[in-house]
Amino acid sequence: MVTYTIGQAADLLGVSIDTARRWADADRFPTRREGKRRMVDGPDLAAFCVEVAQEATEDGDAPYTSARNAFPGIVTAIKLGDVAAQVEVQAGPHRVVSLLTREAVEDLGLEVGLQVIARVKSTSVHIDRG
Repeated sequence: MVTYTIGQAADLLGVSIDTARRWADADRFPTRREGKRRMVDGPDLAAFCVEVAQEATEDGDAPYTSARNAFPGIVTAIKLGDVAAQVEVQAGPHRVVSLLTREAVEDLGLEVGLQVIARVKSTSVHIDRG
């Protein structure tokens, strides 16, 4: 069975290690000790990830979009052409590149340093202002 450290679980949940520890201490998901390390079994973590996502949807915290894969980040580069544009976003350790129209970049007011959300659906990357 796959197991994760509490730090890895926090990364997968998109929260701080302290938040993951508080959730575990509040029995929101089970953990166990292996020596000094607190471990989470993969199936338990997967179930909790689904629960957290459902809570966000029910609470209205989820965005109104059909694109589910959201990467919050910061615009690091914009290359404008006559019609098309390339926008680069650094989302944590991930570099996400979106090809879109120049008009879309201008309408969104995108600029280097702006916080955005890159949404990936199929082979398309959508950029939302944060």
